[in-house]
Amino acid sequence: MARNLDMTALRSFVTVADAGGVTKAAGVLHLTQSAVSMQLKRLEESLGASLLDRSARQIGVTPEGEQLLSYARRMLALNDEALQRLTADDFEGEITLGVPHDIIDPYIPAVLRRFASDFPRMKIHLVSEPTRVLREMFDRGECDAIITTEAEPGPGGESLVTLPLVWVGSQGGNAWKQRPLPVAFCSNCIFRAGVLKRMDDAKFEWEMIVDSHTDTAIQAVVSADLAVHAVIKGVYARQTVPIPAEANLPDPGKSQIVLYMQSKSDPVQAALYDMIRHSYMSEWAVEDTRLRA
Repeated sequence: MARNLDMTALRSFVTVADAGGVTKAAGVLHLTQSAVSMQLKRLEESLGASLLDRSARQIGVTPEGEQLLSYARRMLALNDEALQRLTADDFEGEITLGVPHDIIDPYIPAVLRRFASDFPRMKIHLVSEPTRVLREMFDRGECDAIITTEAEPGPGGESLVTLPLVWVGSQGGNAWKQRPLPVAFCSNCIFRAGVLKRMDDAKFEWEMIVDSHTDTAIQAVVSADLAVHAVIKGVYARQTVPIPAEANLPDPGKSQIVLYMQSKSDPVQAALYDMIRHSYMSEWAVEDTRLRA
């Protein structure tokens, strides 16, 4: 007699593999940790194979698990596509998403593509502004959802990941060698006050080279090797690179990627919420776990 795989258990397995742990996966799935663990146990028992390597600090996937993971992703994708096509209402209207320019790539394009596919009659309006501006727009009800970069989440905000800030300068540049250190920050930059305070606490001399309302001006000054700047790790403007460790510059700190939603009960916003959380949390799970250790 043919046997059937449990789709719910498969979804938990894939989420644990992507998130790197049961606890984080439980948060993504909105389940308790014990519920996810029980689903994994039943799945392993039904297959008679160990799917996860639990010997290390971070859960890994066994060779048998890797094989199942490939099948599971395709099965879940087909399951979700079928349900969406056969049960989804014809939602119409517009939803507004706000994201600072420096964290749009590489995750938001994939979210926009998925949203457009699942809700073809919905128009999504993307707003790119600094975090402070987005928070004000969200409070006025002008955005349905915003993603921000902040030291700590504000009221109603949900932290997706915590990432380090790094110093960047021009490719092959020498601005980082100068003293006082020439720095450039947008006046709306959410990192500015914290980074400058860390430099002052370290008694590290610095000089503000340009103070602009636009990120474009800051990028131009940094790429021209006139100053250095602090950004989220992995988010580097064209012609800029991380400054070498030999510079011994003060630690610029960390930032959290925070998600705000006006309504998680609205089906369209709820779907967008899940897409955004999965996109950021699955990609940065390993980095986030290391930072929290």
